[in-house]
Amino acid sequence: MIDLRPFDSLGGADHGWLNAKHHFSFADYYDPNRTSWGPLRVWNDDTIAPGTGFPPHPHADMEIITYVRKGAITHKDNLGNQGRTEAGDVQVMSAGSGITHSEYNLEADPTQIFQIWIQPTSRGKAPSWGARPFPKADRSGRFTALASGDEADTEALPIRANARVLGATLKAGETVEYALGADRRGYLVPAIGAVEIDGVRVGARDGAAISQIEVLKVTALEDSEVVLVDAA
Repeated sequence: MIDLRPFDSLGGADHGWLNAKHHFSFADYYDPNRTSWGPLRVWNDDTIAPGTGFPPHPHADMEIITYVRKGAITHKDNLGNQGRTEAGDVQVMSAGSGITHSEYNLEADPTQIFQIWIQPTSRGKAPSWGARPFPKADRSGRFTALASGDEADTEALPIRANARVLGATLKAGETVEYALGADRRGYLVPAIGAVEIDGVRVGARDGAAISQIEVLKVTALEDSEVVLVDAA
């Protein structure tokens, strides 16, 4: 089953420095039908103005994955971690027992990110942060694990969740399959382009909530870059 959530139907707010769209209930946006998708709790589509960002603030017991679509985001936290994550790359913060961090766009142009929150399978663990590049050419025509709670995904950033965050880049007309499993849930968003899943067109920044599908078949209608969360 595919539940299409068009970009224009998403909640959100324009704060001037931040234009945020929410796939799920978040902050002042509440929709009782869009509170979560399994352990996937947040998928925010944020555009951050140059020289602005999120000042230091705390998190606990949440796996927070940031996929940079355009520009770069600079992270700093109270553990002493600091790093700049560029477009196409990923950072993961396991908030665990508690962490305070800031995220700023220190670039000359707007930065666009997907920020994804997944509920952990264990609570109160030591917090951590990490980032790494994922060249788009390496995921051409296939899904590549970017962050994962599966120990078999040795190249992915680790998360404490029964979930995987995957990325793929597809040429127009190209089809890729992913063994999701009928007992799991998927949530797919094209960062750019448009794809078709089971006859449903999913455009850029639309969300597709996927369930009861053993093998997910994604066909690119345009050159596309897609992000998929696979969760129990």
